[in-house]
Amino acid sequence: MLEMLNDFLSGKLLIVLIVGLGSYFTIRSRFVQFRHFGHMFSVFKESIRGSAGQLSSFQALMLSLAGRVGAGNIAGVGVAVTLGGPGAVFWMWVTALVGMSSSFFECTLAQAYKRADGDGLYRGGPAYYIQHGLKLRWMAMTFATLLLVTYGFAFNGLQSFTVTHSLENAFGFPVQYTGLALAVLLGLVFLGGIKRIAAVSDLLVPVKTLAYIAVTLYVIASQIELVPDMLVTIVKSAFGLEPAFAGLLGSAIVMGVKRGVFANEAGLGSAPNVAAVAAVKHPVAQGVVQAFSVFLDTFVICTCTALLILLSGFYTPGFEGDGIILTQNSLAAVVGDWGRIFVSVALSLFVFTCILYNYYLGENALQFLVGRGRAPLMIYRGLVLGLIFWGSMQNLGTVFAFADITMTCLAFVNLAALAMLIKVGLRLMRDYDAQRKAGVATPVFDPKDFGDLDLDPAAWPANPQPAAADERVAMAHSLHQR
Repeated sequence: MLEMLNDFLSGKLLIVLIVGLGSYFTIRSRFVQFRHFGHMFSVFKESIRGSAGQLSSFQALMLSLAGRVGAGNIAGVGVAVTLGGPGAVFWMWVTALVGMSSSFFECTLAQAYKRADGDGLYRGGPAYYIQHGLKLRWMAMTFATLLLVTYGFAFNGLQSFTVTHSLENAFGFPVQYTGLALAVLLGLVFLGGIKRIAAVSDLLVPVKTLAYIAVTLYVIASQIELVPDMLVTIVKSAFGLEPAFAGLLGSAIVMGVKRGVFANEAGLGSAPNVAAVAAVKHPVAQGVVQAFSVFLDTFVICTCTALLILLSGFYTPGFEGDGIILTQNSLAAVVGDWGRIFVSVALSLFVFTCILYNYYLGENALQFLVGRGRAPLMIYRGLVLGLIFWGSMQNLGTVFAFADITMTCLAFVNLAALAMLIKVGLRLMRDYDAQRKAGVATPVFDPKDFGDLDLDPAAWPANPQPAAADERVAMAHSLHQR
């Protein structure tokens, strides 16, 4: 029954939700992910600068990439190709393309409705914009509970299982010892709170991402003459036009969407929780940055993994085995046995930062549910660390199926909220676009223009910064002249 329910929710309903509503958001926003694509790079560059004592937009991006760039980019792509053939990669691209608009709006709204926590930092996410934007406390509580169960507990156990068994296969390390070591290292980071989590992610995420991209690009470059034909095969297989993979059309769509969502998380409502912690001048700036992270996750990293597998010569239709083994053996087929070791080390870094991200999502949900109590937080930390150690030694197939179900429920609640708040998101986008059109280099959010919204004055002071205010006056004058 669990498998049947999971197949219906994540194999059918999830496709309609992610692709359907993502397309709706894309059209309503006049294809915001295309219009702002070039702008994403300039915003990304500006995001590196932060305010003293606050988390920068870049740190929030690294924290969200800690979760987006994880086991799904290695094992998940392997699973998608194994069960859906090369065509699954195309549907991962489609999911990411429409998902960029979903991520843009969910992270923009998370910024707009964020709350100051009293320590100079912010909290926010779907639970907050549901409560303060829609005034639906029960819906917000439902989302927070699903987030706590899915990311705080279930996914952390699964990530632990993935990395400890990968290290056992590569180095022969006993899973109980690597599980214990992982729990201890993570516990030291947890104690430092969001600032230490962000600092560790700030260090490890660029290292793991650039190293992995560099190695996979080396494999791709060494066989560059095969890449055009392989891209054609991916597109043809996506529509059942490649004879060798014609029977996998349905599986290609289902696995491409499922693994694509699992990899980039666009629309699930997870990334907005970390997008809200950044100190930015306009909510839309963080929406643009987070849309860029979806592009980086799927179109760059997942594509690198897919081409690595498909060009290696190791993969054949009907391959039986898990995604990690497929990726390890594909790299080893090109560069030698050290490829298996590299994948295990890369996966360890991916999983370590991913667990940090999952932990913070659970902590944010817990604070929303019960407030800022030290006792619940310590109990939560203890449970997470215990689950990481226990999960390293267990086969969590049933837990994985349950987590897939709760993840789909998360997407359902979040996307429903986004659809109901789309007018607010469009207002924010138009304010940002109008300032850019008037020549304002860095648009600034003025809460006085959004007095009908339930915004936190501690998070969004009534008066913009003086320099930015001068730009807004110039913009207003320019618009008046027109």
